[in-house]
Amino acid sequence: MKQSTVSLHYSDTKRFLYQNIHPNGWKNPEPAPRYNLVVIGAGTAGLVTAAGAAGLGAKVALIERRFIGGDCLNSGCVPSKAFLKSAYAAYEVRTSGKFGIFGTKNSAVHFGRIMNRVDSIKAKISIHDSAERFSKNFGVDVFFGEGKFTAADSILVDRKLLRFKKAAICTGARAAVPSIPGIETSGYHTNETVFQLKEKPRRLVVIGGGPLGCELAQGFARIGSQVTIIQHGEHLLPREDTDASHFIHRSLTRDGIKIHLLAQIERITTKGKIKTLTILKSGKRSELFADELLVGVGRIPNVEGLNLEAANIVYDLQAGVQVSDYLQTSNQNVYAAGDVCSDYKFTHAAEEMARIVISNSLFMTRRKRNPLIIPRCTYTDPEIAHIGMSAEEARGKGFDVSTLTVPFADVDRTIIEGDTEGFVRVHLKSRSDTLLGGTIVARHAGEMINELSFAMANRLGLAAIGKTVHPYPTRSEVLKKVADAYYKTRLTPGIKKLFAVWLKWQRA
Repeated sequence: MKQSTVSLHYSDTKRFLYQNIHPNGWKNPEPAPRYNLVVIGAGTAGLVTAAGAAGLGAKVALIERRFIGGDCLNSGCVPSKAFLKSAYAAYEVRTSGKFGIFGTKNSAVHFGRIMNRVDSIKAKISIHDSAERFSKNFGVDVFFGEGKFTAADSILVDRKLLRFKKAAICTGARAAVPSIPGIETSGYHTNETVFQLKEKPRRLVVIGGGPLGCELAQGFARIGSQVTIIQHGEHLLPREDTDASHFIHRSLTRDGIKIHLLAQIERITTKGKIKTLTILKSGKRSELFADELLVGVGRIPNVEGLNLEAANIVYDLQAGVQVSDYLQTSNQNVYAAGDVCSDYKFTHAAEEMARIVISNSLFMTRRKRNPLIIPRCTYTDPEIAHIGMSAEEARGKGFDVSTLTVPFADVDRTIIEGDTEGFVRVHLKSRSDTLLGGTIVARHAGEMINELSFAMANRLGLAAIGKTVHPYPTRSEVLKKVADAYYKTRLTPGIKKLFAVWLKWQRA
């Protein structure tokens, strides 16, 4: 059998990691005569699909061309949040004086140790995704190599033909790179390479003010880099509530980040190790200097090299594989899940889509995806979490919308912790408590959005949250306050007058 290898010249931590995600010396198995399900791509969507199907007794093959775990484990959620934890710790040390804790003058940021911790976290979590675990525990045939369709019911990998009854495309997406003159010769980082840095950048320019750009810009600023964000649009995080975006803008500015909105990079040149960016803003040109560049302008699906035409699968280089609401491609025996076919490029969205693929492909059910109940969170400080529609989107769909907003300045727990920035905003179908969408801006917003997500997924109104007892003092009490605000809107002048008459009669 042909041997699939990866050269390993790393520390023990990285050696352990790579033995999990692409073992040195791994031998691809001999294919079964036919598989119930062949999965291409071993990121979140692929792993959940393969494990779930195998757990139900299906004969499953899993193909991965590089590293098991995909973007989330190797270059996305896991390393970025581990890095941000260190950055947050540095910030807490510097700002502890307001709590009466001093003596932080000798504190120092050790970039190498931060990155070593990032690697160790990846290594620990990689155990759950390892090739050996999927092979031995789940009985999945794991193949490393380039998977390509050869017909409507077969895929070739490592010169081995895999025939299938059903297949799932879960190849994910990669960082998009803008076509700026000089960017390739100057060199840049994306999320796929930034965590390989050996030294802290003295000056970092972040191209793009979306979630990735804002999160890592704040992280690097908090560990001591001079950071600049260049955003083509009129505000950061353009998908988010405008007030939420403004909150993050102010927070990043307080952390010393320079932000250029409505700015265009005309070219990038390099002299020695210094990169010079020529910026056009408000009709005026200026220059910025950087030691490192980080690109965060979105993601594009991984559809190249799959030979999708051979399987009669319709796709687009920008939008990815075209799927129905049931995640079925134009080939009725092939499904897709995750970033390769979805506008919602989140790990949790990929996991949910994988569960739909398992159900629809193996059991011929007709489960639909529902993007309105997919929450999202940007892990800046404060975080922004969102579920459902914005007010504008809801009105565009014909809803009459009422909006309620409660600031965290009204919540005792945030007052206690000296962290009152942010708000909760919900959009309701007018004259009802039906939730259409909601936004939370606060520390731990990603945890609190789950209550709104649960309510929407189970078609529960705001009144159900109001009836739920919340422990005191907690941040999530803010959601009960939103429900209280809704109840107050029900007390019209006429109803108040009737109550007054009733209560007066009770006193008689």
